[in-house]
Amino acid sequence: MTAQTTAFSQRLTAETIEVLQDAVRAAATAEGLDAVLTDDPDDVAYLTGFFHHPTERPVAVWLPVDGPAVLLVPRLEAGYARAQGAVAQVVEYAEYPGVTNPFAPLAALAAGRRVGHPLTSSFLRLRMMREGMDVAPVPTDVVMACRYVKRPAEIALHREAARISDLMVEAGVAAVRDALRADDPLPTEAELAALVGRVGTGVMYEEHRDVVVVGFMAGGLVYGGANSSYPHGLPSGYRLQEGDTFMLSLGCAVGGRFVECERTFVIGQPTEEQARYHEAVRRAQEVGASAIAPGVPCRDANTACLAELMDAGLGEYVLHRQGHGIGLGMHEPPWLEDGDPTPLAEGMVVSNEPGIYVPGHAGYRISDSMLVTETGAEALTSYPRSLADCTITA
Repeated sequence: MTAQTTAFSQRLTAETIEVLQDAVRAAATAEGLDAVLTDDPDDVAYLTGFFHHPTERPVAVWLPVDGPAVLLVPRLEAGYARAQGAVAQVVEYAEYPGVTNPFAPLAALAAGRRVGHPLTSSFLRLRMMREGMDVAPVPTDVVMACRYVKRPAEIALHREAARISDLMVEAGVAAVRDALRADDPLPTEAELAALVGRVGTGVMYEEHRDVVVVGFMAGGLVYGGANSSYPHGLPSGYRLQEGDTFMLSLGCAVGGRFVECERTFVIGQPTEEQARYHEAVRRAQEVGASAIAPGVPCRDANTACLAELMDAGLGEYVLHRQGHGIGLGMHEPPWLEDGDPTPLAEGMVVSNEPGIYVPGHAGYRISDSMLVTETGAEALTSYPRSLADCTITA
């Protein structure tokens, strides 16, 4: 583990956050809104730099098109918000459910304004907004749409998350190889998952300052043999063994910005069947990477990628799309799927993760987090993808 990033800060500057806010203001203005009120935790982090553990107590951002952002928090979060260097204006309410509606402190700001709320707001929160502020907020996706395209400071966070994700994969492979060489029992799925998670968070705390703690910081899914035929199967007590196909589906969040890196490995010399499946997915992933470029509709990239698996006669084993957007959420729009016509744009980060899942045998998936560039796409994660590189022997 090398200290390449000793002074690396996970926090965006106030100037960068202001740029993000201005983009949302412009989008809200274009939609005919006077302000946006969002209680989505990822939106809150995006617009203010305040990361928190969501509970029943509302935390929200008021962002007018013609004024400064205001962060609404319960009193118990106010000190934490200020300590994180969030927006200068922090407004408190006493407690939840409260004698007074928690959104009431924003009522004067909202009077007579057309206010947008995110599509993720619950019915209960919307009722509280209406009653506490005497407004009728309208649904909008302007914040989410602005989150699609990452600014340079955000891309730097994604790049660092990619570096750490690669280190996590390397650590998982080393653990299996070391056990083989020592003729020790191979790790269980759960043991390997715990190991790679410790590696990821360990790098952050050793090499970074201002570490941003989110619900999922580092780790992922580890599964072997027939267990890997479930695309999102959770790690179990199954102990890996020679001859297994197994998957490391890993990732981490730096500054709240996610990256994923997934590789499928074979323990011991691959069979003809394992080689066929692995190579088919590798080819599909390669085609998928070439299909990701600015201006290309998400659905077209998906079609090109998955066609490789269909043409190889493996369509019955395809259970999911090519990929999805990545940002403050590990899974977020846009979706690289037949139903999403969104054009890809420079600065987006998306996953490229075709896979096949053979019941009773194994799953095969290769995933990289891709940065859409001016002319195409760049894989932020870089662990080798070939079967030769993904074969683990003593």
